[in-house]
Amino acid sequence: DWSSDVCSSDLVRREVAREAMSRLILDGRIHPTRIEEVVSKVSQEMDESIVKFGEEAFLKTGLPLPHAEIIKTLGRLRFRQSFTQNVLDHSIEVAQLMGLMAAELGVDVSAAKRAGLLHDIGKALSHEIEGAHAVVGADFIKRLGEADDVVNGVASHHDEVPHTCPLGILVS
Repeated sequence: DWSSDVCSSDLVRREVAREAMSRLILDGRIHPTRIEEVVSKVSQEMDESIVKFGEEAFLKTGLPLPHAEIIKTLGRLRFRQSFTQNVLDHSIEVAQLMGLMAAELGVDVSAAKRAGLLHDIGKALSHEIEGAHAVVGADFIKRLGEADDVVNGVASHHDEVPHTCPLGILVS
C-alpha cells in the first residue's frame, strides 16, 4: 500500500510518496489508476537519481566504481540526515579526510578513502536489518566483494569490532 510509505522509516519511500502526492495535487486527477501511474514514474525516477548520487560520490572521491548494489545503497544516504548533516555529504567529507590522513601516515590512500566513503552505508540498511550500522554495513560490503581492510574499517569505526588494520582507527 503506497499510502503507508508516508509514515515509513525508509526515507526514500517517504520521498517517493511526497513527490507523488505533490504531482497528483498539481495535476488534479486523483484516482486509483492515476495514483499507481504517478507512484510508478516517481519510483523509477528516484531509482535513477539514487544511482546517480552514488556514482557521483565515487567520482568526487576519485575512487573506481564498486558493485552496483553498493552504488545504489550509498546513493540512498542522500535522503538520510544525522545531526543535521546529510549522511552522503558527510561520507564524502570523511573519505577526503581519510585520504589526507592516509597519505600522511603512509597508509593505502585508495583503501582509506573507500572505507571513509562507505563507513556509514549501514545507515541506508538499518531500517531493513537489525544491528549496529557499522556492522550491518560491513557485512553488506563484504558480501559484495570489498577488500578486507575496507570491511574492517567500516565495521570497526565505532569500536563494535576490533581494529585489524589502521583504516578503522582513522575513520573512528
